[in-house]
Amino acid sequence: MTHLRYAHLPEPELREVFLDILGNTSFLRLALETARCLNLPDWWIVSGALYNTVWNHLTDRPEMHGIKDIDLFYFDPDTSWEAEDRVIKSATGFADNPPIEIRNQARVHLWYEKHFGRTITPLTSCKNGIDRFACKTHCVGLRLEPDNQLTLYAPYGLRDIFAFNIVPNPIQDNRKTHIEKAARARLNWPEITVVPWPEK
Repeated sequence: MTHLRYAHLPEPELREVFLDILGNTSFLRLALETARCLNLPDWWIVSGALYNTVWNHLTDRPEMHGIKDIDLFYFDPDTSWEAEDRVIKSATGFADNPPIEIRNQARVHLWYEKHFGRTITPLTSCKNGIDRFACKTHCVGLRLEPDNQLTLYAPYGLRDIFAFNIVPNPIQDNRKTHIEKAARARLNWPEITVVPWPEK
């Protein structure tokens, strides 16, 4: 059970451990430094590449085990596809593995229904998007400030990450996504406990 060695710590200490692990992970450090150079408005690296890295560290797996991409969010009021495409094409310097996925969160409501089968109200910021992830465990964002300090956004805290629990976030109807992401995670990190989506 050594993978749970930090799960009992208070939240401020969990934040310190979290930032220490991620700040000393080479592929994430490169991604953060490269993202900062893009000067995107309200940018964050979010979700899987962060908590998966912690799980890999705590289970002595390779640092990129199970990580399929790095999600980079930004928030630009220009919701045109052309503006987002320019940002994507200008984003050079990132490593090829894992690939970077860049998305303007101001545009999410424009494609969400086609992708997920239902509408959502427009997001107001990247944090607003992070708040709505299907699993509370996944609701984390990280960025590198000009003074090289790491800023962490974790609206539901970090305990579920360190306890290897995938906990649903019923802020909106994301049951299907929660189930699918949990199933994929269990294949890569069998130590995980999946909390079922709440019944109405």
